[in-house]
Amino acid sequence: MSAGLKAVLMGQKRRNNRLLQKTEFLGTRVRSQVLPLQVDIVSDKSLNKSHVDGLQGLQKEAARTAIRSLGSLAKIGELDHLGGGLELIPSLLLTLSVTDFDRVEYTIEHAHTSVGYYAALSAMGYLSEQAVVESFRRSLDIPGHVSWLPGGTQLNGGRLGVMVPVAVGQALGKKAKRGDGSWVICHCGDAGFVSGQALNGFNGADVHGAPITFIMHRNGIQLSGSTESILNKDPRAMVAAMGIEIIEVKTLHDLPRLYKAYRRAFALAQRGRPSMIYPTGEQRTLANFAKRYGIETEVKDMADLNGVDINSPVWIPGSLMSFGDVESMVECIFLVNRLPGGKGHHDGHMKGREVESVLSNPMLQISAAERRACSGLRRRNKRTVITKARPEPGTPNLRLPFSLRKGVKLKGIGEVDSARAGSEAGYALVAQRHPEKVFVVSCDLDPSTKLAKARSYLAPDHQFEMSIEEQAATLMADGLAMSGSEPQLNVVSTFAAFFEGIAREGFDLWRYQRNLNGINEGLNVTFHVSHVGACTGRDHFSGWGLDWINVGLTYLPYLHRFYAPADARSAFVATCDLAEHYGGHVIGIPRDNLPILSKQDESGPLWETTDAWEPITEYRKFKGAKRAIFALGAPAFLAGDVAHKLGDVDVHIVNGFPVDSKSLSSLVARYPKGVVTIEDGFIGTAETGLRGFAALIAGMASEVGCSVGHLGITDPRMAPSEGHMETWEHFGMTKNNLIRAIEDL
Repeated sequence: MSAGLKAVLMGQKRRNNRLLQKTEFLGTRVRSQVLPLQVDIVSDKSLNKSHVDGLQGLQKEAARTAIRSLGSLAKIGELDHLGGGLELIPSLLLTLSVTDFDRVEYTIEHAHTSVGYYAALSAMGYLSEQAVVESFRRSLDIPGHVSWLPGGTQLNGGRLGVMVPVAVGQALGKKAKRGDGSWVICHCGDAGFVSGQALNGFNGADVHGAPITFIMHRNGIQLSGSTESILNKDPRAMVAAMGIEIIEVKTLHDLPRLYKAYRRAFALAQRGRPSMIYPTGEQRTLANFAKRYGIETEVKDMADLNGVDINSPVWIPGSLMSFGDVESMVECIFLVNRLPGGKGHHDGHMKGREVESVLSNPMLQISAAERRACSGLRRRNKRTVITKARPEPGTPNLRLPFSLRKGVKLKGIGEVDSARAGSEAGYALVAQRHPEKVFVVSCDLDPSTKLAKARSYLAPDHQFEMSIEEQAATLMADGLAMSGSEPQLNVVSTFAAFFEGIAREGFDLWRYQRNLNGINEGLNVTFHVSHVGACTGRDHFSGWGLDWINVGLTYLPYLHRFYAPADARSAFVATCDLAEHYGGHVIGIPRDNLPILSKQDESGPLWETTDAWEPITEYRKFKGAKRAIFALGAPAFLAGDVAHKLGDVDVHIVNGFPVDSKSLSSLVARYPKGVVTIEDGFIGTAETGLRGFAALIAGMASEVGCSVGHLGITDPRMAPSEGHMETWEHFGMTKNNLIRAIEDL
C-alpha cells in the first residue's frame, strides 16, 4: 500500500475511533432500565384501562419528543419525515409492549419513519429524550434511518420493500430455534408492498409457514403525492394472493381494537399462518372526525380557510400521517380526499413553525388519567433489558473436528473434477455435524449449485426453497442470520450471473448493517456464487458472471472473507473455513471440471482436506526465480503448466481475500523482473483502466517498482458457446499467451 493511501486509511481509522468514543450504545453489552410496560399476548385477552392510558400517554410524550427533534433540525436548515414518524408511534409502542427480544421481535420496513422509532424508544426509556432531540440525524447512535439500538430492531432499514423478506427469514429462524411462541412483527408502509422483493417475501412467508405479522401503515400518501395518484392499487388483493391472511381494522389508532387484532395475528402465527393487519380507514364527515379527537375548532378553521364544508364526507385513512400534529394531519386528510389545502408532508413540516405552538394543540395534551398511568409505570421497578453485540467477524462459529475432515474422500492428482464437488462435500459435512445450526435458502438450482446433499441432513424448517426469487432469497438469509446471535451457518446460493443482477440488492443490505460493537459486520451469511467467470459449460455468454471478482473486492470491507477456489480440494477447504468463522462470506465456484492441483514433487494433492485455509498458496517454486505468476481461481493450473515448461517462474495461487497488503507487497517485491496475473473475470481495458485482481496486483507492483502483465477477459461482447478451454482461448487466456506475457515483462 502506498504511503499516501496508508495515510488516508489511518486518518479514517482515527475518525472512526473518535465517533466510537462519543457513542453511548455501540458497546459489546448494553444494560437498559426501561418502563415495565409489558402485555402478555398469550394470556392478556384485552388491554385494561391502565394499559390504554399508559400507552396513550407515552405516545403523546413520544410525539412531543419527535416534534422537538424535527424542530431542532429545522433550525439548521434540515428536515425529515415527521409525518410518517408520528404515525408510527402508537402501534410501535404497542409492539414494544409485547416484544420480549427472544421469541418475539419486530422490524420496520419503512425506515424513513425513524424519528417516531427513536422517540418511541425514548418514551420507553431506551434512549433519553435529550438524545433524540439533539442527536437525531447528527450522530452515530441515532442516524437518519432506522438503526439497531437497545430495544430496537435487529436490522438497519433502507430501501422500501427489502425488510419484508428479511423479517420472514427472521421469523423462520426463530420458529426453527425457539419453537412455540415465536413471532415477528413487521411494520411496513403502503408504498413498499408492490416491490418485487416484498411480494416475493410475502410468498415465502406463506410457502414456509412463517410466524409473522405485517402491520401496514396505510396513510394514502407517498413522496410525490397521494397513493391514489401514483399507484392506485388496493394492497389487500395483491398481498392476499401471496397467501397472507388479511386482518382488517378501521384504524391503527384505536389501541383496544388493535390489540385484539394482534391477538388474532399471534394465534394465526402459531399455526404457521402469516397475516397482515390492514387499517381500512372509514368514511366520516370532517365534523364527526374533529369531534372524535376534540379538535373541532382547529378543523373548522382550516376548512373555512380553504373553503371546505365542515360537513363534507371524507375518507379518514386508517393510519393518519402526522398523527397528533393537527395542522399537518388535517392537510394530509385534505390531500387524500382531493380537497383544497391538501399537503402530503412526506418530508417534514417544521420549517417556519414554532415548536411550542405545535405542541400546544389539543391532541398532544396528556390527560390526567394518562399522566397517572405513566407516573404509575415510572414508580414501579424498571425492567432490565440486556442487549448484546453479535460476534465479531472471524470469531469461532461451527467447528469441524480433524477426524471428520480427514475422512472426506475427494479426487486426487491426475484426476479432474468440478470445484462444486469440493464445496458440496464441505457443506454436507457441516450439515451432518451441525444439522440444528445450518440453514439453506435455495433458488431452484440445487442440482447445479450442489446444495442438495447438505439439505438431505437438515430438517424441513432449516431449508427453504424460493424458486427463482433470488433477491428475496438473499434477504431471507439475512433475516435468518438476525434470528439469533448463536453460531450458525446461513447459506444462500445462485449463479454468478444472477448474483450480479437480481440478487445483488439482497447482498447490498450487508453494507449498512451495524453491530453494537461499532462495526459493519456484514451479517453471518454465506453467499455461494456458482458458475463464476466463463467457466460455465457451454452456456451462452449472456449467462456468464464475469464481474464476480470486482463485486467481491467492492464489498470486501463488509465481508470476513471472499473465496476463489482453484480446484475441488481448495473449494472444500474454503467451505470448511467459512463455516468455522462467523461473518459475511462470498465463495465463487467454477462449474467446469478442473485438474486437481498437485504439490511440486507430485507427492500428493496441493491441498489436504485437513488443511487450514490460507490467502496465498505457493504452487511452484524455483531456485533463483526472478519472475512469477499470480493466479486467482480456475486458471491456476495453466500457470502451473507454464512454470513447469519454463523452469524459472514461481507460481502463487491467491485463494481469496483479504490478503495482508504488507505480505502481498513483499511477495511481489521478491521478483525484480516482474509478475503476471491471470484470472477468469473481467479485468478492464486501456480505456476503462484495470479492474479486479489484476488491478490489485498492479498497485502492489507499482509500489515496489516491479513490472507487471495481465491475462483475463478484456472484451466480453462476443464469444463462442463452447467449453471453458475454447472460451478462454477466444479471450487469449492460453499457455502460449501466458508465456508471451512473462517474456514481455
